[in-house]
Amino acid sequence: MVVDGIYYALGLLAGGAVVTWLLSWPWAVPFYLLAAFCLNFFRDPDRETAPGPVAVSPADGKVVALKTTEDGGNRISIFLNVFDVHVNRTPIAGKVTCVSYKKGQFLAASRADSSDANEQNVMTVDGVVGGHPTRVVFKQIAGLIARRIVCYKKAGDMLTAGERIGLMKFGSRMDVFFGPEWEILVRVGQRVSAASTAIARMKDAIEGKQQA
Repeated sequence: MVVDGIYYALGLLAGGAVVTWLLSWPWAVPFYLLAAFCLNFFRDPDRETAPGPVAVSPADGKVVALKTTEDGGNRISIFLNVFDVHVNRTPIAGKVTCVSYKKGQFLAASRADSSDANEQNVMTVDGVVGGHPTRVVFKQIAGLIARRIVCYKKAGDMLTAGERIGLMKFGSRMDVFFGPEWEILVRVGQRVSAASTAIARMKDAIEGKQQA
């Protein structure tokens, strides 16, 4: 459980208790329901990281777009609704070479233009997958309701595949950018789970070489 969820839930429970004391318990029901919602929203389950020369999903959600980039690579866009786990993870093991925050709008995260227009945090990780050096860039993108992006990591940090890197509060979007050395394994409309779903595989992976 993310600590933020406990704080929100305690505040709502306290509010419910006050309303119950001043009025009666039926008036406090919305407070208790919201407390339960916050505890569910900020859940942080353990995950098994998908094995092999792959990149794993950085977020729970639905793949809403696959787009070819100018360098011949691909962008995968994942939309997180308010019922998805919002803890984010790194797609590959490696070194964080850049973390860049950008102010922006708060368009609905399901919209295609939110990828560039919305407030976002961009992380770049350099690593070796399947014996090949590679770079994966991914964005934590705020949405219509999500107004806060949390990132635990900084440039220079070393990560293991599927390691927690932060979270986004209350509905958002995650974009992942892969170079042409990667084969995309997911399709539009597919549901993915952070760490446990492989979303791309290194082409021509060297046998016996895994994420490093």
